[in-house]
Amino acid sequence: MNTEKAENPMTDKTAKNAEVILLGTGTSVGVPALGCDCSVCTSDNPRNNRTRCSVAIRTEQGTILIDTAPDMRTQLLRERIPLVHAVLYTHEHADHLFGLDDLRLFPFRLGTPVPLFCESNVEARIRKSYDYAFSERAETHPGATPRLVFESINERDPFKVLGVEIQPLRLSHGPYFDVLGFRIGNFAYCTDTNFIPDESLALLAGVDTFVVDALRRKPHPTHFSVNEACAVASQLKPRKTFLTHVCHDLEHDATNESLPEGIELAYDGLRFDIELS
Repeated sequence: MNTEKAENPMTDKTAKNAEVILLGTGTSVGVPALGCDCSVCTSDNPRNNRTRCSVAIRTEQGTILIDTAPDMRTQLLRERIPLVHAVLYTHEHADHLFGLDDLRLFPFRLGTPVPLFCESNVEARIRKSYDYAFSERAETHPGATPRLVFESINERDPFKVLGVEIQPLRLSHGPYFDVLGFRIGNFAYCTDTNFIPDESLALLAGVDTFVVDALRRKPHPTHFSVNEACAVASQLKPRKTFLTHVCHDLEHDATNESLPEGIELAYDGLRFDIELS
């Protein structure tokens, strides 16, 4: 699969399959957490080392990211991903956004700005947090700023990127904040949520591989617990469920031994193939 070629991200050519790479599977502070000497943070098991959540989808036409985590540069180097063609955003929180400046090399190779597919509130946050990318400096010193173009999306309407049809999913991240999940072929990604509305559950029917938020054992006001995530998986009945956005409360091997069949903790660098049509 050659992801170095500079394809137009808006092409209508339809892809048939793709590889998903979970770049990061940790909570907002990552694991190990700074200053923590718990058994998970000091573990020598590499699957207990979790960078902030992001996903790469590698298609025949290029690479799509879901979110630009603060660890994005390290993640892309680790997985030998040389070029990103487009980014989808779930929401505006720092742990899903603040690697964005590291996109600035890619427009030189693409020959175009990097397209960012997001809701209006995410665009507003990016324009505020990265105001230098939209200032006169961006014209006079382009190598110092990311070149970006926004593509507006919403929770209802499917859209295409690199020939891949993507169905957005409305999710609740606590009682006062909405985010997006995405269904892409027979794969769905639902991070940073503790409630999936009925209309989104209907769009998840028949999903084969389901990646879903499961912060810890104890309930949390804005994230699914392990039991809550398992209950959603039991309802949807995917072939495989991976739990992501995991904190240091969950040791990888011990947690996996306790989970129902077909459900596992995700880990950084996990790869699997998906069908797109």
